[in-house]
Amino acid sequence: MTQRRSYAVGTGLFIVLGFAALAYLATQTTSVANQHGGSTYDVETRFANVGQLKVRAPVKVAGVRVGSVSAIELVPGKEEAKVTLAIDNARKDIPDDSVATIYTSGLLGDQYIGLQFGHSKNPVKEGGELAFTRPAQQLEEMLGKFFGGGSAPDRLGGTFHVTGDFTNIGGLQAGAAVKMAGVPIGSVESVVVKPGAVEATVTLAIDKRYSQIPDDSAAAVFTSGLIGSQYVAIQPGGSPEFLADGDQLVLTQSALQLEDLIGKFLVNGSPSSNNGNAPGNGQGGAQPDNAGKK
Repeated sequence: MTQRRSYAVGTGLFIVLGFAALAYLATQTTSVANQHGGSTYDVETRFANVGQLKVRAPVKVAGVRVGSVSAIELVPGKEEAKVTLAIDNARKDIPDDSVATIYTSGLLGDQYIGLQFGHSKNPVKEGGELAFTRPAQQLEEMLGKFFGGGSAPDRLGGTFHVTGDFTNIGGLQAGAAVKMAGVPIGSVESVVVKPGAVEATVTLAIDKRYSQIPDDSAAAVFTSGLIGSQYVAIQPGGSPEFLADGDQLVLTQSALQLEDLIGKFLVNGSPSSNNGNAPGNGQGGAQPDNAGKK
């Protein structure tokens, strides 16, 4: 009897300690551990998708906690969530063009907001708003990034639109990234073929933050990696004038097809290609489309 009683006591203690350990882990991986005292000031942000972000979730800069989420509410009449951040008064040096991104701690951890400093010399003030945000990452978007699709920040602060005509867009689709120097600056809003036209008109929605793009810039359809998704790359020109809403990109370069790549390899790799009379001499590089030129 004594031995059985000692086993029962030991089992009971094991269960109690197990529940205590679970309670401790819960407080360390949920918003209970994210409470923070001290004076703060409020800053608003807007996200297209907040995922599982909760009130009292931490706000971090370079992994260091600088505040917490004080409120989450849906914007009336819009598919946007307004998130209010309570930032510690000791951190009033956050630039007003910083980017707020929703991250996840580890594989199954809680979500939090990470701030990436911008280049503005003006700090965000009490009651101000961080216009540049990135939402919680969905599984589909993560797979797209794995295959090289990339993504751009939510442009809830506004966009301007430019168009370009391409003789061949390959597998380019609406929602594809628009990049400049490898940095996402917008997305493809639509791809249409007008009746009777032989080119596809691609409309690009570019973040107003990148409004100083020369109006003689070129647009090309590239592929990320070997089997990655396609995107539009902007190659800046040298004009002192900038693209404005409704402008058209005159210089465009279509997506390269496998047959074109093989043909260029055979021509450029052949010894006879050094001959000035060889077919394709001087035409090894990709040439811009004449779409849009008169």
